[in-house]
Amino acid sequence: MKGTQILQLAGISGALAVGLGAFGAHSLEELLIQTNRLETFQTAVNYHFYHTLALLGIGILGTLKPEWKGLGFSAWCMILGILIFSGSLYILCLTSLPWLGGITPLGGLAFILGWMNIFYSNYKNR
Repeated sequence: MKGTQILQLAGISGALAVGLGAFGAHSLEELLIQTNRLETFQTAVNYHFYHTLALLGIGILGTLKPEWKGLGFSAWCMILGILIFSGSLYILCLTSLPWLGGITPLGGLAFILGWMNIFYSNYKNR
């Protein structure tokens, strides 16, 4: 994946994070408080934002250093982490399906793998 494509995905992901955060704060707040999921939803939005910023950084680095081929893998890990980690928490908050909490750590592992691959790409390409 090229740096410009990663930047485009970061833009989409950032817009979704803002939209979902606003939706949760304004339209879902009462439901989230009733189901005691407000903090869970906020965690999902926070991690969504943090890793969108990571995607932005990976995209910028990929644009400046296109020879660093491993960055695309890091980007995919961040995207997968957002989908699994934040996505499972978003759905958990709306459905209260407790088994979704069991897959959330898989998204966390994808995040860790993405961050470790940034380190590896730097080490390999210096």
